[in-house]
Amino acid sequence: MSTTYGTFPGSRPRRLRTTPAMRRMVAETRLHPADLILPAFVREGISTPAPISAMPGVVQHTRDTLRKAAVEALEAGVAGIMLFGVPEEAKKDAAGTAGTDPDGILQVAIRDVKAEVGDELVIMSDLCLDEFTDHGHCGVLDASGRVDNDATLERYAEMAQVQADAGVHVVGPSGMMDGQVGVIRDALDQTGHEDVSVLAYTVKYSSAFYGPFREAVGSSLQGDRKTYQQDPANSRESMRELALDLAEGADMVMVKPALPYLDVLAKVADTVDVPVAAYQISGEYAMVEAAAANGWIDRDRAITETLTGIKRAGADMILTYWATEVARQL
Repeated sequence: MSTTYGTFPGSRPRRLRTTPAMRRMVAETRLHPADLILPAFVREGISTPAPISAMPGVVQHTRDTLRKAAVEALEAGVAGIMLFGVPEEAKKDAAGTAGTDPDGILQVAIRDVKAEVGDELVIMSDLCLDEFTDHGHCGVLDASGRVDNDATLERYAEMAQVQADAGVHVVGPSGMMDGQVGVIRDALDQTGHEDVSVLAYTVKYSSAFYGPFREAVGSSLQGDRKTYQQDPANSRESMRELALDLAEGADMVMVKPALPYLDVLAKVADTVDVPVAAYQISGEYAMVEAAAANGWIDRDRAITETLTGIKRAGADMILTYWATEVARQL
């Protein structure tokens, strides 16, 4: 009996799925610890880590526990750590001055981590005002209460300088102000920090999935950020943002959130010749943890599946709160 090998029954794709070893050998996408970046929160004025209720297993660190978390990430093979500072409530003001104070919590945390791990772990910092403003927006406000783009850029330039002075390797401007990458790049270069990289939050949508993050950073936000973060309905707009950020000198680019925007991530990855990051954000983390806690899904498989999907879509780097845990497993 003759068999046509290009069609069934001669062609059987299941042959390559028969055993774990076979599936591992032919896998097209592989996760590696060096793909992962750990976001970490450090809070001023606490003596023990503060659990984040909406993100089981994630805490607001003290300075000491942040150092420990950085060492654990390094030992697990994680590539980098992205730091977010949470100041004391009394230090928040309309201009977010704690964010540019050389002795502010984020700058102190950068120095702490740098002293602990040196250049062995890539130290990244969130370059945004929302953690430090009493109104919770990512910039300074004008007389009508609207975020003033150009006045905010001046603050971002100051933030870039103090974070670089503290020893950061990469700054991550996340505020979605027009022109932010160019202004920050100029500020770094003019202050002798040419080697500090800019990871541009190029595609950052106004997402419902940021909810738990607001608790994590003690956000004071009233209202929303729809006038500066992107509309989830738009995709072409992301490519315009990408072109602008690259023209302004972005060294790396990011898509945030990750899972709801894998189509956008794939377009970005297919377009650029710089490294591409994706941020698996707090709401993505919380959904998996909540479903697993209720016995609805297999937690470990779901974590691996979501990260593999992000990598498959084109991410070179993934910011995830599971970074150290997954790196150990890998």
